[in-house]
Amino acid sequence: MCESIKVAIGTVDGERLTRGHFGDSPLFAIYLVTPKGWELLELRRNTAASMEERGHGDPRKFRAVASLLGDVDVLAAWAMGPNYVRMRDESRLVPYILRGPARRSMLVEDALREIKDSFEELCRRVLEKRLGEYKK
Repeated sequence: MCESIKVAIGTVDGERLTRGHFGDSPLFAIYLVTPKGWELLELRRNTAASMEERGHGDPRKFRAVASLLGDVDVLAAWAMGPNYVRMRDESRLVPYILRGPARRSMLVEDALREIKDSFEELCRRVLEKRLGEYKK
């Protein structure tokens, strides 16, 4: 089992979640999450958010976001668009759609509590990806 996972959360301002697709978030809050808590590592500007897309779910945007977040394990968001499947199936990133209180409160802190509570499941998925054992 892993000791920690690095998580990117789509956010408007570091405190509130982006109410929309992960790739459209103006910022990504990057956290190191353990079974005991979390630590903010940085707020990273999403340079891919302003990218002109050739249609909804443009694979170029997926590649730009994946490149920007290449050092993280898990992408957590209120919602994800068509590139969710690409992230899940064609990258080492583990996408995670929030489903608990954070969906109502829209607070990053509530998202972090849910991620911490789901640590074992997320850690298992991260390790499967790292070892090439992920099953679609």
